[in-house]
Amino acid sequence: MPKEPLTKKMIAEKDGSIGRLVFNNPERRNAVSLEMWQAVPQILDDFEADPEIRVILLRGAGEKAFISGADISEFEEKRACVEAVEAYNRISESARSRIEECPKPTIAMIRGYCMGGGVGTALACDLRFAAEGSRFGIPAAKLGLGYGYDGIKKLVDLVGPAYTREIFYTARQFSAEEALRMGLVNAVLSAEALEARVGEVCRMIAENAPLTIRAAKAAVHEALRDESRRDLAFCRRLVEECFESEDYVEGRTAFMAKRKPLFKGR
Repeated sequence: MPKEPLTKKMIAEKDGSIGRLVFNNPERRNAVSLEMWQAVPQILDDFEADPEIRVILLRGAGEKAFISGADISEFEEKRACVEAVEAYNRISESARSRIEECPKPTIAMIRGYCMGGGVGTALACDLRFAAEGSRFGIPAAKLGLGYGYDGIKKLVDLVGPAYTREIFYTARQFSAEEALRMGLVNAVLSAEALEARVGEVCRMIAENAPLTIRAAKAAVHEALRDESRRDLAFCRRLVEECFESEDYVEGRTAFMAKRKPLFKGR
């Protein structure tokens, strides 16, 4: 069983090879409070340390929202001045960075509203699948909030500068179909088909060689960084670990025997 999160507004579940991180604030459409952000690294630490967990799924509780943004009810107390905003942003950005830097594959399953910090959290994941009828947006310009370079750069990397400008300048909501056209999500499915498709993708990932996936994830991550900051030696080391692993032997042996490989991540 996973460790109990710091707050009941975050749920950590383990289901075989899948770790589920659930934003559990449905009364506020899963708006994220400060204590919820603080619980994210704790949950990820537990999932990462468990060799049985091969893929991590992020979702919102209920059917109405993935994440509708930050919990605005906290703004007066915890984001009322520049210093408080900076402290809050450090914690929330640190949580999203932990998702992005997690060595295991991460998937966002999006139903309903995915707004503001919800878009940022989805961007931090490796893959994003959305239900028909989901709504996306970054309403910062309607609230007077400023977005830092790193967050905007991630959106530019994924959807390009033109769509990023439109998203921020208009602060409008856009549909799941528009999100797919932009490249923000991998696929849009009916509400009934979403869970089955995501479960299938999770199982496919879990059956593959974990070290290979870790090396590929690291290479993609480095490719998206500024060239001067790329750690190519780290990428090479991860590739070498693949070739030196028991899984590489298992993969070759299974291929020759025409059977399904059983990878152990070592």
